[in-house]
Amino acid sequence: MEFFERFAIPHPSPMIYASMVAIALVTIAIAVGITYFKKWGYLWSEWLTTTDHKRIGIMYIISALLMLFRGGADAVMMRLQTAVPENAFLDAQHYNEVFTTHGVVMIIFMAMAFIIGLMNFVIPLQIGARDVAFPRLNALSFWLYFAGAMLFNISFVIGGSPDAGWTNYYPLANNEFSPSVGVNYYNWALQISGIGTLMTGINFIVTILKMRAPGMTLMKMPMFVWSGLITNVIIVFAFPVLTIALLMGTFDRQLGTFFFATTDGGMDMMWANLFWIWGHPEVYILILPAFGIYSQIISTFSERNLYGYKSMVASMVLISLLSFLVWLHHFFTMGQGALTNSIFSVTTMAIAVPTGIKIFNWLLTMWKGKIRFTTPMMYSIAFIPLFTIGGVTGVMLGIASADYQYHNTMFLVAHFHNVIIPGVVFAMIAGLIYWWPKMFGFMLNEKIGKWAFWFITVGFCFSFFPMYITGLDGQARRMYTYSESTGFGPLNMLSFFGAGLMAIGFAVLVYNIYYSFRKSPRNIGDDPWNGGRSLEWATHNPVPEYNFAVTPHVISSEALWDQKKRGHQIFRDKIEKIHMPNNTGWPIMVAGLFFVFGFSFIFNIWAGVILSAIAIFGFMGYRSFEKDDGRYISVEEIKETEDKFGGANK
Repeated sequence: MEFFERFAIPHPSPMIYASMVAIALVTIAIAVGITYFKKWGYLWSEWLTTTDHKRIGIMYIISALLMLFRGGADAVMMRLQTAVPENAFLDAQHYNEVFTTHGVVMIIFMAMAFIIGLMNFVIPLQIGARDVAFPRLNALSFWLYFAGAMLFNISFVIGGSPDAGWTNYYPLANNEFSPSVGVNYYNWALQISGIGTLMTGINFIVTILKMRAPGMTLMKMPMFVWSGLITNVIIVFAFPVLTIALLMGTFDRQLGTFFFATTDGGMDMMWANLFWIWGHPEVYILILPAFGIYSQIISTFSERNLYGYKSMVASMVLISLLSFLVWLHHFFTMGQGALTNSIFSVTTMAIAVPTGIKIFNWLLTMWKGKIRFTTPMMYSIAFIPLFTIGGVTGVMLGIASADYQYHNTMFLVAHFHNVIIPGVVFAMIAGLIYWWPKMFGFMLNEKIGKWAFWFITVGFCFSFFPMYITGLDGQARRMYTYSESTGFGPLNMLSFFGAGLMAIGFAVLVYNIYYSFRKSPRNIGDDPWNGGRSLEWATHNPVPEYNFAVTPHVISSEALWDQKKRGHQIFRDKIEKIHMPNNTGWPIMVAGLFFVFGFSFIFNIWAGVILSAIAIFGFMGYRSFEKDDGRYISVEEIKETEDKFGGANK
């Protein structure tokens, strides 16, 4: 009995039982299917041990989609709980766990993974590289992210989920107010996945700066590559802050220190400062790659070069700098004084300027263009007004004195989602559909895709716009119930209706993948959108293992467009054998050891902590002395592949 009590088994909520049963059944079904079709060997040799940036990118995206539905289930439960006054669907503790895990899953394990997945797949292709600079480190980055995600998600089965909010504020996150292991899960899951993200940042900075195709100067890079470079610079500067903050929190909770305590010399506000010094740049880690995706899509389907290329680059650089100077607007109401609030209010207003420049550049790119209303373009067009509304409400929140009224209300929840969903989620869906042919060699059905777009977009408006009204009327955020006398019921029911429409839209998106896999033709040409402008569209669908048969040569930021319209020659060299890295199983093994280390530390199982730590250092020390020369793809193999696909990049 003591064992079960320690790990909080069984969990008191019947919904947890239902979830456990559903997950177990799905897992068993998948395992049986893989065994029946004898695919374990294929999965291990071709996917789980891969160092190919394209397959790693696809695994990131698949994981992100799983986390999208995991976090989406939390969102629907929250909207259902608040749909009617004094609802008993969730109790206060379970509601706290749900909104905490929803925020962490959506930001860290869904949006971050999706963005990094698209960067993994697209950026090496856009710069004309065979792979990223450090392929095995890239594989380790993914598996550390995956280990962190799995560690976080088993919390609701073993031990209990974190319940101090996704911001994990102290002293609420201290042992006194959060005595379960939920916050321990938060600390170690984010720590492990964060180490992987930091590795990704270093890897992509080196890749972009050192591995560009001949002729591709910095000012000739596609806009998505620019956004990726700036994003990864932010990652390298921001994530070490989170690493140290999480470590200090772990020491407080498990080793008896007082960094964030309200007694014994501790300072709970230090956590708020450290968290948001990471947390606000994190918002731009998500949004800047989305800006790059929209720039590519709007240019393609307006059939015009991107308007104001240099100003777009300059505005992203300025946004990245200002992103580190606005963190304190997240706690205007916590008493740091009028002068400090005023300074950060000014910097908050200032960051709207470079963002506004980008909005006008996209509009002027479409001006007098031959706009084609494809599914990716529809998401991109919808993003502009919706994101602008979110930005305007952000300026309202940036007024420190007014923020005292807005801050702890549903108005802030509406603003945040009004920025993140059109700004990031729409971009992820648009980018996925846009580059889907490059990944899998067939198109997603446009008609079904547009149905999904309308469900998601209309559902978004119904779900979050009412929150502006209830927030201004005084509905507090993080409250699991409210009185009927408040009058919030009808608008909250409307929000629940909108959440249902969004859920239908995402289900239609999944159905589109299934339908298109069965019905879509595979002979779609190398540029199926008939408007691709950069190097990723100069190779086959799907992309071969080696990316390009010969090294491309670039003379502009619109390399493929210039080849089509001006006769520029991208491929000038002859085919030669290509060196590729070997697949390796050590990244998944090291990540597994990190999982054991994190789980053991969460429950103070010190033998497990020590043994797994020794194994991690021993494994990586051994790997540092192991020689891996990779392998070569012969000229004959390359020519055979080129002939199969029509020789597109000879």
